[in-house]
Amino acid sequence: MEKVMHIGPHFTDERGDITNVFEGEIQHVALITSKAGTVRANHYHKNIYQYIYLISGELETYCCDIKHPEKVQKLRVLPGDLINTPPMTVHAQKFLKDSVFLALSTFKRSNKRYEDDTIAFKIIEGYINPELQQGNR
Repeated sequence: MEKVMHIGPHFTDERGDITNVFEGEIQHVALITSKAGTVRANHYHKNIYQYIYLISGELETYCCDIKHPEKVQKLRVLPGDLINTPPMTVHAQKFLKDSVFLALSTFKRSNKRYEDDTIAFKIIEGYINPELQQGNR
């Protein structure tokens, strides 16, 4: 299942803050904007670990283990929160406000590796990427 943790400043002085958003091995980082009322994801990854760091806005994240799609977890995410999504976890985000976030993953997006590891699977109503292999629901 997904975990959400708030990341506060590690260091603050008169110049501002330093916030250590993530430590670990990452192969890809994307800066993504989403409009209020839209949905992203509705999929799972076979091998990829994915992280979302919300910079601004607000969203609800929904997830379930692929083996138990009936047990859906819903979490509220605010700026400064980091979502940790392990492989085989179906996930989707519904944006409550216009939002900006960083999406970090352990696979590069080149050579279709990301798409080959990503399976569409509807957990909530909303967008499904038609280019992804479709999972069962």
